[in-house]
Amino acid sequence: MKTPGSVAELEVLLSQPTPGALAALRTLTGDVMVLGAGGKMGPTLARMVRRGLDEIGHRQRRVFAVSRFSSPAAAADLQRHGVETIACDLLNRAAVQALPDAPNLLFLAGQKFGTSETPELTWVMNTLVPAIVAERFAGSRIVVFSTGCVYPLVPLDGRGAREDDALNAPGEYASSCVGRERVFTHFAKQHGTPTLLFRLCYANDLRYGVLLDIATRVAQGQPVDVTMGAANVIWQGDANARAIQCLAHAAVPPVALNVTGREQVSIRSLAQRFGELLGRAPVITGTEGSTAWVWDASRSYELLGPPTVSLDELIETTAHWVQQGGTTLNKPTHFEVRDGQF
Repeated sequence: MKTPGSVAELEVLLSQPTPGALAALRTLTGDVMVLGAGGKMGPTLARMVRRGLDEIGHRQRRVFAVSRFSSPAAAADLQRHGVETIACDLLNRAAVQALPDAPNLLFLAGQKFGTSETPELTWVMNTLVPAIVAERFAGSRIVVFSTGCVYPLVPLDGRGAREDDALNAPGEYASSCVGRERVFTHFAKQHGTPTLLFRLCYANDLRYGVLLDIATRVAQGQPVDVTMGAANVIWQGDANARAIQCLAHAAVPPVALNVTGREQVSIRSLAQRFGELLGRAPVITGTEGSTAWVWDASRSYELLGPPTVSLDELIETTAHWVQQGGTTLNKPTHFEVRDGQF
């Protein structure tokens, strides 16, 4: 993957439909709605849907991006790319009821950071909003963005958490995410709504992500904490494409799917690799614990195929982005947190 020279070029890469995404869009009918489209992933996901529908000749199918859109510029940018934007507070039942019907729904809304200060808001966003949406869109098929943090930390020398493992994660954020899954599962069974629980684990845009966190710390001579000994990562463009593909695999009762990179890569080795690429000796702090948030994503590979960007490509491109002073969102992932307190 060639390092993009600007944010505009990066967003083109992030929204490039893959063959798998195009195949899924051909099998589906009707419009597509992205709920919670104003966050880190929503804009390029909505653009990928629009580009994909245009590429397969389904220009008449509409793509809606729904968010509060506190930034008018974000909405205007989506509109320039053919995505219809709707400003909506998802806690407002009447506003959600007034949204247009869409047979295909990608649900990205939720809250993570700030949970320690206002846990009640996290619970409201992660459980009440799903109830409002699930009732309104009972007739749609829904891909629900969840997280790999719903699992407990597992042995670092093991296989990684699998979809049928018990959900017993630390911290209020993770507990509220289990709550989100339970709420959507309840309404899916009650209304016969095809649903897929998309347990995404560390998507990486060059402007944020675990790899950027580590690369930036190495470049600035800051310590890299290796207490969380390993992680799985995936290119956000591939995560976008997999979300679209998953619309075709939604089912009743809901199915869960781990979506991340196949490799469990050690944080220490990532710091060392970025040190080589950036010409800086990494500063390592801490000692690897015996457990970590790592995942077995083999089921998604069997179902969706391989990603288009390899781990090596992603590491090298991230290093180049940091070297050239690329824009960041200044939103650390806090991948090193082990107690679930975000």
